[in-house]
Amino acid sequence: MRISSLTSVIAITLSLAAGLTAPSAHAQAYPTKPITLIVPYAAGGSVDAVARLVSDRLGAKLGTNIVVENVSGAGGVVGTARAARAAPDGYTLLFSVESTIVIAKLVSPSIVQYDAMKDFVPISMVGSSPLVLLGRKDFPANNIAELMKLLKENPGKYNYATSGVGTSLHVAGEMINAEGKVQMVHVPYKTGAQIPTDLMGNQIDLAVLPLVMAMANVRAGNIKAFGITEPQRFPLTPDVPSLAEHPDLKNVSVTVWYGLFAPAKTDPAIVEKLYTALAEVVKEPGIVEKLKASNLIPVGNSPKEFADFLKAENEKFSALVKAANIKAE
Repeated sequence: MRISSLTSVIAITLSLAAGLTAPSAHAQAYPTKPITLIVPYAAGGSVDAVARLVSDRLGAKLGTNIVVENVSGAGGVVGTARAARAAPDGYTLLFSVESTIVIAKLVSPSIVQYDAMKDFVPISMVGSSPLVLLGRKDFPANNIAELMKLLKENPGKYNYATSGVGTSLHVAGEMINAEGKVQMVHVPYKTGAQIPTDLMGNQIDLAVLPLVMAMANVRAGNIKAFGITEPQRFPLTPDVPSLAEHPDLKNVSVTVWYGLFAPAKTDPAIVEKLYTALAEVVKEPGIVEKLKASNLIPVGNSPKEFADFLKAENEKFSALVKAANIKAE
């Protein structure tokens, strides 16, 4: 009886140990086949460009091919939803941005059927950048102090353009309105590409855009830059002030970022392996140079650091979207 009992205990122990080590063994072998990277935006855009830039090097680090699949539609919602439904085996990943991961669910709750805070595991942020508040060349204000004074004296007179309702650009504009107690009128465009042209053509007064879409014309003197949407000046554009330097806008903070995600319940060992490889990629001099050329600061933070950042972003934007009653439906 004693020998039989001891044998049973050993058998059970070995069985449990095998169960515990199986995921790690799987992760050690991973990857054994190509990885699909879903980009929820069209090919040729900024998100697609950054995804392809890092995916080639990431695949080389992992010893496999990473195939980028563009699944566009509904402002990134269609592709993101597909990634959320994918098997959590590390062979379908998502490359996305703040608008789709944090903001979409807040402004379109009946349309967005995924919950990014629950349906994805953050792996790492690749790079980040602020937005910038711009004005037409002959706008009757030359700095943020003059602009805020003019806006307060003329509520509802001046408009600002963004790439659409419910985008991070729109949220940034409404954050300026709310914090500064001003009333810029939102003019949503279908895409942001036309906005610099219309600014230069004096068809709109102001705009909120990513730096990469604006700085060439700012440098050329074709449009004005009033300030960026992060609390500190951006290292790549130190001559452009932060909007937070104005006392009425000290709480304005909107960051554009690009990050890698896996479906929820993906083996933590696989997530760690992907993070370690990606963190090495974003430190490579060639990648750093290309990211900076797109006005992105390389990040490469850990899954926990990325998750903490996303939680804070979700709380911040939840409050703003509710207060400003921003709806994209």
